[in-house]
Amino acid sequence: MISTLCNSIFEQAIKDYHIQNDIDFVYQNPYTNGSIEFLLYAKNWIDTAQWHMEDEVREPSIAAADALTWKRRIDASNQERTDMVEYIDSYFLEKYKHVIAKSGAKVNTESPAWAIDRLSILALKIYHMAEEANRASASAEHREKCQQKLNVLLEQRTDLSQSIDELLADIEAGNKYMKVYKQMKMYNDPSLNPVLYKK
Repeated sequence: MISTLCNSIFEQAIKDYHIQNDIDFVYQNPYTNGSIEFLLYAKNWIDTAQWHMEDEVREPSIAAADALTWKRRIDASNQERTDMVEYIDSYFLEKYKHVIAKSGAKVNTESPAWAIDRLSILALKIYHMAEEANRASASAEHREKCQQKLNVLLEQRTDLSQSIDELLADIEAGNKYMKVYKQMKMYNDPSLNPVLYKK
């Protein structure tokens, strides 16, 4: 099951990141370049670093110049994240390119990689909510509330994992087909963002 692989690699990447716990740490991907494992690990590492960027920019006393620097870094990270989703979808498009869709086959509301993107973010929520549920310096009430939220997140992971596995099984069987739209982001494109092309 692809979801089992995803969840395992996401947990590994998050744990590996927190060894250094450094947004700028240059990591070594332990998997073979081009493999689905490589793509999943790289995807989650981007998400994990961005998670911590989002924490930094919310520092109440942050200077405006520093906030802008973090905002620009988050924008760049979002672009990397979107690119990685497209690489993962390309992997599945290649894998299932010989599957002939059945008459009446339907397209899913989102591609496999965008569902996997949600699973990657969910892995981060689970990791950090578990930290809060077990934080010794927090009150018992805080830990209990976080444990309740963690239980919901774990249930969400089970449901989303099943949905991803079912989607890929349907694609493989020809009951659904992949239709991927490449990103159409306009604000990063100097030819499409009026603030940029009017300069």
